Amino acid sequence: MQTVKDRKLILADGSEYYGYGFGSREEKLLEIVFNTSVVGYQEILSDPSYTDQGVVMTYPLIGNYGMADDDYETERPTISALIVREYNDDPSNFRSTQTLAQVMEAYGVAGISGLDTRKLNRHIRDCGSMLAILTGAEVDSASALERLRSYNPPRDAVSRVSRSRMVCYEAAEPKYHVVAVDCGMKQNIVRSMNDRGMSVTVVPWNTSAEDILALKPDGLFLSNGPGDPTDVVPLIETVRALKGKLPVFGICLGHQILSLAYGAKTYKLKFGHRGGNHPVKNLLTDKVEITSQNHSYAVMPESLEGTGLRITHINLLDNTVEGVSCEEDRAFAVQYHPESAPGPQDSAYLFDYFAKWMGER
Repeated sequence: MQTVKDRKLILADGSEYYGYGFGSREEKLLEIVFNTSVVGYQEILSDPSYTDQGVVMTYPLIGNYGMADDDYETERPTISALIVREYNDDPSNFRSTQTLAQVMEAYGVAGISGLDTRKLNRHIRDCGSMLAILTGAEVDSASALERLRSYNPPRDAVSRVSRSRMVCYEAAEPKYHVVAVDCGMKQNIVRSMNDRGMSVTVVPWNTSAEDILALKPDGLFLSNGPGDPTDVVPLIETVRALKGKLPVFGICLGHQILSLAYGAKTYKLKFGHRGGNHPVKNLLTDKVEITSQNHSYAVMPESLEGTGLRITHINLLDNTVEGVSCEEDRAFAVQYHPESAPGPQDSAYLFDYFAKWMGER
C-alpha cells in the first residue's frame, strides 16, 4: 500500500491536488472533465469520445470489479487519465481477467487516487472544464504550469480514433445494410444494430459520399466521437451531400455533425454532460428517458430555425437540445447514448425507429 503521495494534478487556474499514482506514470497534458456514473469505468476507459481527456469519477470506489474481456468499447483506449478517490487493485468478479491498473499501464493511461474528488468536481462544475497536467509530485509546479499554459490541444482526435479501413459486421438474420461512419464508434452500437437485423459496414470518418453510396446501404449511421464537431469538416460535407438520399441516424458527435450539415451551429458547454442518469424529455411522446451521456458540445437551439430540423428531445437539467429530426429526409439524431441502456433500456426504441425508416425506402 502506498504511503507517500507521488503524483499531482495541476489545473490551468493553478490549483493543485496530490495523490497516489496507478496505471501509466507518464506526464499527461489533458482536458479535465467529470463523470457521475456509479458503474461503467471500463466502458468509460475504452470509450474513444474521451480521447485526450482526464476523467474525474464522482463515485468514490473504482477498480473493484476489475476488467472483463467482453466489455471494452474499443480495442485501444485513448483516454488520457482517470482521477479517482479510492482505487481498488484487488477486484472481486469472476469475469475479471486483469486489474484496471494493468490495462491502464498497457495503454499509457495515467491514474491518480487519494485526492478529494468532491472538491475537484465542485471546482470543475463552478469554473468549467479546463486544461490540466498530471505529473510527478516532485516536479516543479511553476515549470509544469508553464508547460500547461503553452499547450495547444490537438484538433485531430477523430482522425486518430477512426478505423483506417472498412470493417463489416454481419447480422445473424440480416434485414438491412447500414453504413456506419466511424468517428470513434462504441462497439455496443454495432451490437445493438446487429441484434435488430442490421448488418453494419463501418467506414473511416473521411469516406466520401460517392463511396458510401457505392456500398448500396439502406441507411447511414453517424457515430459518437471526441472533440469539436466543427473540426470534422469532410464528414459534415459528406452528410450534406447525402441528406435526403438515405435514412440517417446520428448519436452524440453524430447528432452534432447532422445538425451542422443542415446549417445549424454548435457551442461548447461549461462542463459538459457525462453520466448515466440524465433526464431527457421526448417532445413527441411527452415521456422522460433516463439517459447515458458523454459530450462537451451541444447544438444551439436558435440556429435550427429554417434548417428543416425540428427539436425532438430536450435535457431537463439545462434545456439543451438532445434530439433533432427531419421527417422529409428521414434523418434524425440524439445527443445521448441509447446503446448504453441505463435502467430499463429506455432509449433502445431509437434503433427500431431507424429500422422502420429504412423499411419504408
